[in-house]
Amino acid sequence: MHRKRIYIWMSVLLAFGLSSCNDWLDVRPETEQREDQQFATYKGFQNALTGCYMSLAGQDVYGKALTMSHIESLSSFWYFTSLPTSEERLADYYLMAHDYKNDYAKSAIKLMYAGLFNTIVQANMIIKHGNENKSVFPNESTRSVIVGEAYAIRACCQLDILRLFGELPQGATIHVELPYSETTSFDEMPAYYSLAAYVKKLESDLTNAESLLKDNDPVFSHTFSALNSPTGKILDDDYFYYRQSRLNYWAVKALQARMSLYLGEKEKAYHLAMEIIDGTGADGSPVMTLSGHADIVNKGYKACPNECLWYLSKYNVKTVAKDLVGGADVQVNLNYLYTTKERLDKMFEGQATDSHNRYRYVWNKNVRSQFSEICAAILKYYYADDAENQMLYHQIIPMLRMSEVYLIAIETTSSLTEANQLYKTYMLDRDVVLTDDAFLSLDAVKEKLPSEYRREFFAEGQMFYAYKRTQTLNMLWGAAPMAEKDYILPLPETEFNPTNLNQ
Repeated sequence: MHRKRIYIWMSVLLAFGLSSCNDWLDVRPETEQREDQQFATYKGFQNALTGCYMSLAGQDVYGKALTMSHIESLSSFWYFTSLPTSEERLADYYLMAHDYKNDYAKSAIKLMYAGLFNTIVQANMIIKHGNENKSVFPNESTRSVIVGEAYAIRACCQLDILRLFGELPQGATIHVELPYSETTSFDEMPAYYSLAAYVKKLESDLTNAESLLKDNDPVFSHTFSALNSPTGKILDDDYFYYRQSRLNYWAVKALQARMSLYLGEKEKAYHLAMEIIDGTGADGSPVMTLSGHADIVNKGYKACPNECLWYLSKYNVKTVAKDLVGGADVQVNLNYLYTTKERLDKMFEGQATDSHNRYRYVWNKNVRSQFSEICAAILKYYYADDAENQMLYHQIIPMLRMSEVYLIAIETTSSLTEANQLYKTYMLDRDVVLTDDAFLSLDAVKEKLPSEYRREFFAEGQMFYAYKRTQTLNMLWGAAPMAEKDYILPLPETEFNPTNLNQ
């Protein structure tokens, strides 16, 4: 049996074995009885779906590795004066060098892979039982939302398996088959697919999610703002409040746009992005708008929660993000993640830094290294201990934001005029007023947007994928030119055989 294919199930078993904070995470594959009990009630489905989101927010997945740390190391974002001393930072050090054979890097890759597939298996069980046990739901609309979210969760994780471990989306000379898991059994190996077949699976899952959520999601009858205020008792079922923290209908559309852009399907990506930008909510207002100035400047919400189409709730995000320094002026050491003031200024080169609210408010530019070097630390996940509404506005991991939707539309429009109009709106949200057109050609758009991704999504884990889909040869701050193989993380290998656990 193929060693790489075996690893996925060892990873899932490991991830399940380490989890204990929720009943759903205690599910074991030894018998079918526990699983049947889990999904015998509507409450069981609620717990299962909540468990999926908890898994997504784990530190080996989007709670840290795939947003703040390891994924940004792959983009050469962090700065090291010398070899770190902690195992976690050593993993970042070698991932930044794209040395995937190093044991520290291999271990980090295995944990990310395991975390993604742990969540996928959980989502698979919801899909399976949600389609079989329809009678336990109070109504079909409720079932559609829960199963629709599960399809979207599976697609989200499988998309990032593709973006991390898959071949280049266009012009690949190195071809990779990847596992797409639709099974709930720990003994059944998932099928492996070529890029084209894998993409069909992704599209199918997102289409299923979209169709199930369409008209059933509470976002069609209430605004996101209203759904963030459960005291109004506008819903009969309290489980469906706080739709921004769940893969709601509009988040699925944004995920479709992200996937289409990654695959080079520009026209499709454009229409999806504009559907969101032009979309209206239950009150006739835009579904979601850019919120940078209002959030960052007026409220101090540096992760822009009010433009998140989807974010993950994470109550201990500030503690987890402590390696990114943050907060008051501090001295950094070898095991912090930070950059230099010089590199930060390079990232904002050509920008009006005296007014650009990301430069002014989202970075601590008074950090000092142990060698008295002036450094810069990201403040995106930092907040004061006495901040109000911490759960709603601070304790979050941004997953899909309107800023990304605008950048997708700007990159994929065939109209130079529209590209400039959208970009002026985008920049105004950053407190930068553009009186002249920024782009003189559509080629100029392609040249400028990578810089916007760096500035906007630092510590959110999107730049490596942008580099990969554009086949960037030289990353900003990269130590060496990128080869095709450097963009393809190796699938983990092991001798472990999950069908023979007693050996």
